Amino acid sequence: MEGNLKKFIDLFEHIASNPVEAIKNHKKETGKGAVGVLPVYAPEELIDATGYLPVGIWGGHHEISKARTYLPAFACSIMQSIMEMELEGAFDNLSAVLMSVPCDTLKCFSQKWHGKCKPIIFTHPQNRKIKAANLFLEEEYKIVRRKLEEILDVKITDEAINKSIEIYNENRKVMREFTEIAAKYPQIIDPIVRHNVIKSRWFITKKQHTEYVKDFIKEIKKLKVEPWKGKKVILTGIMAEPKEVLEIMKSENFAVVADDLAQESRQFRIDVPEGRTPLQRLAKWWQDFDGCALATDPKKVRGQMLIDMCKKYEADAVIVCMMKFCDPEEFDYPVYYKELNNENIRNIMIEIDLEMTSFEQIKTRLQSFNETL
Repeated sequence: MEGNLKKFIDLFEHIASNPVEAIKNHKKETGKGAVGVLPVYAPEELIDATGYLPVGIWGGHHEISKARTYLPAFACSIMQSIMEMELEGAFDNLSAVLMSVPCDTLKCFSQKWHGKCKPIIFTHPQNRKIKAANLFLEEEYKIVRRKLEEILDVKITDEAINKSIEIYNENRKVMREFTEIAAKYPQIIDPIVRHNVIKSRWFITKKQHTEYVKDFIKEIKKLKVEPWKGKKVILTGIMAEPKEVLEIMKSENFAVVADDLAQESRQFRIDVPEGRTPLQRLAKWWQDFDGCALATDPKKVRGQMLIDMCKKYEADAVIVCMMKFCDPEEFDYPVYYKELNNENIRNIMIEIDLEMTSFEQIKTRLQSFNETL
């Protein structure tokens, strides 16, 4: 591998693995701290407009003990691990934390926040396609804006928000380009590298991340596109962590040619549209967004989206990364499972749990699945 390529691969891995360092660096450079962003979707642009760093909080591979006092055992492991880390003081270096409540676990979690930083809680309307939903969410964002101003002691102007929207939309565009490139160069962009490039966008400014990814794309394009001898897969679900899961995919010679993960491509699937005010624009993004179990969709378009992805990228299969105890994801699964089978698209479901210590079952399932493809 060429030196420049390895330099970028190592850089993205380092950023993705060291959020605390990223926060310290941002504070050193700007004098401003960071605001945590809980899963799954939030108007990060409002945070960016303050000059503070929006930092994604998606839990981690962590043993759970203290969190059991506040959350039931059947709460998903993302929330369990966030609660555990919170009780250990992992988020005390944040100035605030922003969270939506699209599922029952997040509703419960938002009422049990024990961190030193102040929580800002808002609600995404679930009847999303009507005009009232857009008006409601715009009002919710006004509350978020006001609370950020109070907690951070800043003034958030419409001009600053619009500027942040432009920065984020550029990042979304570049990330969509990256995922297209990654599908063509699986010998360079393996499942772990791909994940690190996407995950790193949670821990540095989107402007800086865009610059890194643009330079990385330039380096990749210098290489010749070569035939891939392994299998091409598409991931769907909330997330594909812990890292050991991706390592198993890599060892089985799976190339992730596209994904439908809430932690990854769903974040930049569409841009924030134009509109009369910046808050209305951000609210419209939620109205236009489709294909996630946490964004109510009576038409259930997710299955067709996966089918279209498989055709576009000539994927051999879909791997469903089912977050353990995630009710919205489990409700969606039978619908698109049937649709995939009707189209003769091979698929397999693996259970994701951030608390797991043994990965033999996942390894055996993916090995057996690979042999049948």
